[in-house]
This record gives sequence, structure tokens and C-alpha cells, in this order.
Amino acid sequence: MFIFDSDLSLNTVSLTDPFFFFLCSSFRWTKDGEEFDPGTDPELKVAENAGSFAFYTLSNTMDTLKQYQGKYVCYASNELGTAVSNEATLSTDVPPTQQKEKKVSVKSEAGSSIVLKCNPPQSSMEPIIHWMDWKLHHIKLSKRVVVGKDGNLYFAYLTTEDSRNDYTCNVQYLATRTILAKEPITLTVAPSNSLLRNKRPQMMRPTGSHSVYHALRGQTMELECIVQGHPTPDVTWLRKDGELSESRTSKEMFDRRLHFTNISESDAGEYQCSANNSQGKLTHIYTVIVEAAPYWTKEPVSQLYAPGETVRLDCQADGIPTPTISWTINGIPLSGQCTHQHNSTRGSLILNDVSFGDTAIYQCQASNKHGTIITNTNVYVIELPPQILSEDRNIYTFTEGQKASLECETFGSPKPKVTWESGSTSSLLADPRVNLLTNGILEIHNVTREDEGYYTCSVQNTNLSVIAELEVLNRTVILSPPQALKVQPGNTAIFSCVAQVDPKLGSPLIQWRKNNQKLFESHSDENHAVTLSWTPGDDHNSPVLEYVVEFEDQGLKDEHWEELKKVRGSEQHASLPLWPYMSYRFRVIAINEVGRSDPSKPSEIYNTPAEAPDNNPEDVRSESTNQNTLVEMDQRNFNGPNFRYMVLWRRAVGSGPYWHVNSTAAPPFVVNDVGNFSAFEIKVQAVNDIGEGPEPDPVIGYSGEDVPLDAPMNVGVVLINSTTIKASWAPVEKAKVRGHLLGYKVLILTGSRGHHRGLRAKESEETKVVETGPNEERRVISDLRPYSHYNLAMTVFNSKGEGPASETLEFKTHEGVPGPPTSLMLDSPSETEMTLHWTPPGQPNGVLIGYLLPMQVETIDDPTVGHLTLRSLDRHSHYRFYLRGRTTAGDGEPIMREGATTLDGAPPAFVNLSAGENAVNLSWVAKKRHRNVRFQIYYLNKKGIISEKVNSSQSFYQLQGLTPGSQYLLRFTYNNFTFFEAEIKTEGTGTMKVQPSFATQGWFIGVVSAIVLLLLILLILCFIKRSKGGKYSVKDKEEGPMDSEARPMKDETFGEYSYLEEKRTTSQASLCEESKLCSQDNLDFNGSSAMTMELNIDESLVSQLSRPSEGTEVLHGVPDNSPLNPTTVSAATNGMPNSVTILD
Repeated sequence: MFIFDSDLSLNTVSLTDPFFFFLCSSFRWTKDGEEFDPGTDPELKVAENAGSFAFYTLSNTMDTLKQYQGKYVCYASNELGTAVSNEATLSTDVPPTQQKEKKVSVKSEAGSSIVLKCNPPQSSMEPIIHWMDWKLHHIKLSKRVVVGKDGNLYFAYLTTEDSRNDYTCNVQYLATRTILAKEPITLTVAPSNSLLRNKRPQMMRPTGSHSVYHALRGQTMELECIVQGHPTPDVTWLRKDGELSESRTSKEMFDRRLHFTNISESDAGEYQCSANNSQGKLTHIYTVIVEAAPYWTKEPVSQLYAPGETVRLDCQADGIPTPTISWTINGIPLSGQCTHQHNSTRGSLILNDVSFGDTAIYQCQASNKHGTIITNTNVYVIELPPQILSEDRNIYTFTEGQKASLECETFGSPKPKVTWESGSTSSLLADPRVNLLTNGILEIHNVTREDEGYYTCSVQNTNLSVIAELEVLNRTVILSPPQALKVQPGNTAIFSCVAQVDPKLGSPLIQWRKNNQKLFESHSDENHAVTLSWTPGDDHNSPVLEYVVEFEDQGLKDEHWEELKKVRGSEQHASLPLWPYMSYRFRVIAINEVGRSDPSKPSEIYNTPAEAPDNNPEDVRSESTNQNTLVEMDQRNFNGPNFRYMVLWRRAVGSGPYWHVNSTAAPPFVVNDVGNFSAFEIKVQAVNDIGEGPEPDPVIGYSGEDVPLDAPMNVGVVLINSTTIKASWAPVEKAKVRGHLLGYKVLILTGSRGHHRGLRAKESEETKVVETGPNEERRVISDLRPYSHYNLAMTVFNSKGEGPASETLEFKTHEGVPGPPTSLMLDSPSETEMTLHWTPPGQPNGVLIGYLLPMQVETIDDPTVGHLTLRSLDRHSHYRFYLRGRTTAGDGEPIMREGATTLDGAPPAFVNLSAGENAVNLSWVAKKRHRNVRFQIYYLNKKGIISEKVNSSQSFYQLQGLTPGSQYLLRFTYNNFTFFEAEIKTEGTGTMKVQPSFATQGWFIGVVSAIVLLLLILLILCFIKRSKGGKYSVKDKEEGPMDSEARPMKDETFGEYSYLEEKRTTSQASLCEESKLCSQDNLDFNGSSAMTMELNIDESLVSQLSRPSEGTEVLHGVPDNSPLNPTTVSAATNGMPNSVTILD
């Protein structure tokens, strides 16, 4: 059946057979069994040539084509009869078109299975289905997600990642080169409220447990097994009544399909699909029924027949159901009553006692419900005298054991009958080895030397005969095959092979193989072999394992022994292969388990005779070092004295049979003055004084190459689309190439973009080089820039370089769709508005005519516009914006941004506070879609009431410069309204004001020294007085009331310290050395023996330290390095020293 979608064309086929060239003199057609003359139809055009006939429709409309649907048969006739063609069925089909569809949205839960339907348009053409996304990327398929033969997309189970809104089924028809994109499907997979449960496998396609499939012999077929389940089931296939065919079956679509190629009757039977996962197993049975359209198993042969002969035409066909056989003569059916001349028996047609009137074309037709086939057979009744076509006294040479075939080809009508005779036997056919074929050939199987001789072929009832001579050669036999060897690493292993060959065959070609891989070939030579024998020595109670035979070449100046052969320890002789034209000495070494013996004494010198070289150098070639020079290179060893190479050369064309001859001792050989790139036949033959090597085969070499002279001609450019062209050219003449043509180069110089180069900035120029093969005359070149100027030139190149460039051809590519806009930014001026700001595409690929925003089908016809405000948007929705540039070629690639409108700003509802010693950290959750607002923070510090402004979008702020250990009240206001208050205390301890120390003052030291001196004087005076008899009560003095300034300090007293001279300790260091506490203002000396320093801090100072809002003067005068500074006070003493000791 033929399907035409646009026009109609029917052809006949030229008819030929082994005996006749069927030159048709007339044609006729039938349509649906009725006569049909295309020549009388005005809608048809007829084209008739020698041996062929065709007609075409002039109109391509579907209404015109429909009237020609039907079954056509062509009849071709000449004087020998009428041939009938096979029946051709013509039907028309409307090309599938895009149908308007509704958008489909599917919702399901994770873990469920689902099918997304494709529903391709109805057509007699089989479509190819591609599931893609909006970017034309294929949907990723797996064992879980597969495409069925019906085009649907099957999910074994769903996951939330399967959610998308662009599942698009693309339907491709190869015959019409059409791709139809279906409406995208939105699939929403909601998370399951429960845990994803495992499920047993279940069939999705086909359903049930059993299916029946029908197929025709020779076609392809697929069995399908799509299953659901969790986890994804594994699928296996088997044939229940046999083995799967490895050559005709394959598994596809992640084992979900079993594909049959060229299916045959043997593939009929039962098949099983098994689906397994951790939850269970499922099986489905498929019954495959294979039927067959008729096909020939034996066709009748066209022949020449003589009057009076009986003709038997055997016609056999097979098929399912069994076809019926019928006969026609020149297209006319035989009558139901068979005459004595025409008998039909089991498909064979027998013609008895044929006459010249039986010359005709006989058709055998085989039919069943699947179709009809027909074959034409020529029966030509003629009288021709017999002839023997084979030549007389042909010599046929075979080797013993082969099958000999002696030819005796005849011609005539009736067909001549031949007989064979031999002088050595009375009846050839009595020998079971001899067989006479119907074509006159005499076969003799397993020939022997006794079969040699002359054989005569004669035509019965004539005096025609020819003689054939049979020559039988001895078969080749290997007399001494190579033996197994054991060789130590680094030594030489030598294998020998001695063969016996019939002398008429010449020297045998011996081929060596290792692990069935060819090593090399060599010719044997029995003249270069010697047998060496020896007498074993004492083995010292350790049997000899092997003997090693070594040789020394006496032609070498230095003594050098090489291993030649190894033999078993039980052997006392060895056959040694030798090279011609060498002088040998041999010695033998015995080896046992202990080691190697000393070498034997060398043998006498043995010289092998010289011979002509047995091979020629290989890899003969020419190398062009410069123009006009031919170089020949190669080298091989020689077999005799005065070895040299004979070099023969001549021009390949026009030089005649004569060769130029010269010789050289070693390559290279240089031939001068031979011209640029001329072809030569070259032979190199090895020669010595004994003779020449084998006749070498000539090779073709060339003289020196040079760069090509000419450029390609007729360079043309055809624009295919905006990025693709087809370049064409005429090849350069071979003589102008001046070397081996390697190919052509297409040079494309990239100019500026746009067709108005004067309006655009000049861009950097680039050259694109495309190389082609030597036999190409056109090339499709892609990846060009749309809407751009290009210059194209071409060159031809060989191994020496490029020739001149052709004339530059300027062309301009068509406009294309633009690239995406360079940028797209979103700005929301209100809760229901969004402003899009963009910049034009970096690659406009044409004249930009505007932009397209598919969201609201906004078309912007002004290409200079760079912003657009969208209104009436939903304040609760997020949006995805796709913006495309537009040229006359279409819409370009989009740029995408996601966003939402911004809401009115508001301060944070809650603020987290975290205090340090000098700072407080503030943090809050910023509202992403809200506009930024500024609010104020009020608090008290040294300078009074402080106000700081903060942005709500910051999410974090730090109040710095605070006092450690202090309490603060923080107030947050927005639009003069307090929305948050909090109290917080900084870490650390408050600071105190301490009077400067006087302990280190000079005057103080002087006063103390004076007091000590006065006391000393008083003590001396008292001592003198007592020594004169006076009484002084020290006890009363000691027990008297203690000075109030020397009283111990109460625990609850704040800021008072006592400095008692009698309580000084050496473990406490003086503060007067490193501090200013010992200033003059802090010294209170009352003239008593006990000196006390008192540091008093007013209660108001303590209050001011804890309330920094009352002013900063409380810390006035405290130096930075004072111990009262919180940054230097030890935590162990709570910021104050335990005692201060004044040292003497």
C-alpha cells in the first residue's frame, strides 16, 4: 500500500531476466480490475521511456487525489508476451493538523500512580512521541517514568518533584516532516498526609493477566509491560515455550518493552513479563500469533525450449494461511478445464509437446488474506543448433584431496545433452566420486594422482566435442613441525618448520602464527639446513634436561656466540636452519637441575652457499623533500656478496613499457628533474652477485608537491535560515592542485551585525574556517550569527599548504529571533503595582520591533521602551515574569524574574535585646515584602537623652558607648508613637572617683623623715630622763582610747581605707609607684605616730554612677589608666584593691 500526502506518482519497473531483456512495446493499466488509461485523463501527466512507464498528477489538492485511490496493475507487452506487475494499492491521507485543546490540570498525591495522556491526531502514519518541557528539554525518563506505545506518560508512583506545569507531548510524523505540540499539562503533586507506603506491582498497560498479539512475518513488533508500584518494580522477560532469540529480540524503554525485529513464524508462542519489588510479584502472559503474506520458496525459471519438448514450471509459495497458486498466460487466466497440453499439479504447470505458439510469459500467482504476489516466467520455443562454448584443451590443475570441476558449457534449443569420457576408465559415472551436473560440468571429489589425464566432453547426436586436461599435484606436507621449547629469559628461541611441496608449486610459503595471530611469512629452503650431532658427557648424577646449540658468525671481527636452538636432554642431534652466505661454528651446552655445563669445543667451520635474495624490500615509497625530486627509501638484509638495490621507475601514464633502471647500495635513491607532482610506477628489487630477488610489484609514487595554483571556481552561497548557509563550488583541476588533494577550506570573515553597518559600531572581525573532504563540492555551514554581514572565500590545500583564495563573496544572513534581554529588574511602587525595568538584548539578531510579556499578553511595539508598570496585581501573590524581545522573525528567548509586590512598611512588633559592657545589641525579624521604614530609639547616657534612627529592613542594630553595670530605659517610637519599651542593664561594675595619692610626694617623705628624727630625739630624751630616775607609764598610754582615725574600718563603710604602719605586709605592692593615688591632695597628716589615709566618696557619687543620665561630670578627672577604669580593674577584687601599703 502506498500513501501519498501531496502528489501521486506510479511507475512500472523495467523487466529483465537471465535470458531476455524485456523491451516493452506497449503498456496498459487496470484500476480495481477495470481498464484504466492515464493518457486520456487531463489531470495526469504521462512519462514513457524505454522499458518504463509512469504517470503523475498535475494537481496536489486532496479532492483531486481522492479520485485515484484504488488497486493498480500494469501490463507490459511485446512480441514474446505480456508481463504483469504486482498489485499496487494507492490511498490518500490528510496530513495531521494541530487541534485546539483545553488546558489540562491534574492533581494527585505523592505515592499514587498516574497517566498523562497525549492523544495524538488520528493518522495512518505512525507517530514518534517526545515528552518535553517548555524549554524543549526531554522529560527525564526512568524505570519509574516511561512513555507507552500509545504516547502516554506513565508514572509508577509520584513524588513532589514531579510537579510542573509544562508537560508537553510533541508528536512527530517523519513522512510529512511535521511536529505537533500538544497543550502543556499541569501536574500538581501534593505531599501525602501519611508516610509513603510501599505497594505491590500492578499492571498499567496492558491490563489484566493475558494479552494476544498478531504480527506478520518480516515486520517489527513490541510487547509492552508498564507497571506501577513502590518501590519501582523490576521487569524481566522470558519465553515460556522456548528461548528468546538473541538476534531478533531486544529490550527497550528500561525493559518495559520487548522488541522483535524481522519476526518469523518461529517467534510465535507464549511470552511472560514478570514485575517484582519488595512487596510482591506480578506476571502477565502474551500470546504471539505470527502469520505471513505469501512468499516464494521456489520460482519457475525462464528457459529456451525446442518444439515437441515437455516444459515443467515449478512454482511454490508459503505463507500463513497457506496461499493458493494460480496461473495466467500473458495476464489471461487458464481455463478451468486443463487440456492435455496444460496441466496444473500442486503449483507446477506442465506443458506437453510445446510448439512455437506456446511462446509466452506465464504468471504464477500466490494469494492469501494478507496479500498477493506474482512472478513472470518466459517460455521461448525456438530451434537453435547446439554449440559448445567452453574452450578446447583447457588445463585444470588441482591438488590431491580437492574437488575438481571440468567445464563444458553448451547452448542450443533444444538444450544440448553432453557426455564425458576418459581414456583411463570406461564409465566415469560409475565412480561415486564423479558427478555430472545439468549445466555440463563434470565434478570429481577428492581427486588423486591416478585421476590425472585427458577428459572428452561431447554433445549427443553431433560430432561436437572438446578436451579438458586434469593435472593433480602432490599435497603439501609438513615433515618436521616446530617443537616445544624451554628458554631462559633473555635467550633466543629458534623454531624450525620443514615442509614437502610438489616441485611444480615452487618454494612453499610458510606462515608463522602466535596464538593464532600472524607473525610473518617466509619461504623454506632445504639447502640451508645442517644436522649437528654430539656425544653426551658425564651428567654427574643429575640427568640432562636440555641441550643448547650456539653458533658464531666467523664474518664478525669480535667473538660472539648466539643461541640457535634447544633440544630435549634425550636427543643427541639437532637439525639447524641456517642463513645463506654465512660462515658458522657450533658448540653445545648441557643443562640439568644444577646448572649449565661448560661449552663443548667448537665444531669445524661450516659455510652456507650464497643465494639470490629471497625477498624484496617492503614499504617502498616516495618522499618529496623539495620540488623536482623523487626519493625512494627502504632496506633489507642480503643473502650473497655485493648486495645492492635495483631501482626501476617510469611515468605512470604515457611512458610505454620501458623502465629506467639504476642501483644503489643503500637508500635513499634520488631521481632529479622529474617535474612537479608527477605520478611514477616504482619497483625496488634486491640483487646480489648470485642473482635477483623475486619480481617486485610496482607501487605508485609522486614527485615533489607544491602549493596549489588555482582557487575553487563558481563559489556560491544559498541562505537556508538565519544561522545556516550552503556553500558550493566547482572542484579545482587535478593538475592545478600540484599534490595530493586534501580538501577545501571555506573561509568566512565575520563582519558587523545588522544590515546597516553604517549605523552600528564596528565590531571585531573573526574568521571561521571550515575544512571539507577532497571529494566534496558543497557543505552546509551552521552556527552563523543572524542578521550579520559575512564575506566568504575558498581555498584548496594539499600537504604543502593552501592555494590562492577565490574572489570574496559577500552575503547577509536573515533576521533571527533575538536573544534574551540583558537585564530585568523589578520595582514595586505600591501593593498592587509592579514596574519592570529592562535593557535590550545583547544579541538582537535583527531589528528589534518591541517586546512581549506573556503574563498579561502585553505587546510593547516601541523597541526604545525600557520599563512597564503592571497594575491591579494581587498583593498576596508571587509572580513569574517572562520578557522576550521581538523581531520580524519572531519572539526571542525570554529572561525570567520572580517577585511580588511590596506591602506598606511597619516597624517590628518585637525587638530582642542582648547587653554587653559598653553596648546593647538589638535584633528583630524584618518583613521581606514590606517597605523599609525608619523608627527612632531613645535612651539616656552621659550626654543626656539620645535619639538614634534605624531602618526596619536592617534586622540588627547596636547601641554603643554605654556605661558598664548601668541600667537603661529604651524607648522605640514610630511616627511619634511608642511601639516598644524595655529596660536593660549593661554588664560589669560601676566606676568610682578616687583622690590622688600623696605617698610618693617629696615633701611627704621629708615630713616623715623629720617626724622620725623628732621621735628619735624624744626617745633619747625619755631614755635620759628615765635613766635619771623618772617614771613613764607606757602601759597607760597603750591602754588609752584609740584615735578615731586609727580605728578598724567597718565592713559596711564604703570607700574608706586605713593605712597603718604596723600592719604593712611585704606581699602587697605599693600603689604609689605606678599610680597617681598618692598625690598631695589626698594626704591627711595629724602628727600622731599612727599615720592614716582616708578616701571618702560621697553618696551622691554612687548615685550618679548608677544614673548616667544626670550628667557626665561624675567621671571628671579620672585618668584612663586609673585602676577605677572598668577596662583595667581585676574582677577578683570587684574593681578595688584590698589594701594600699606605703613603703618606707
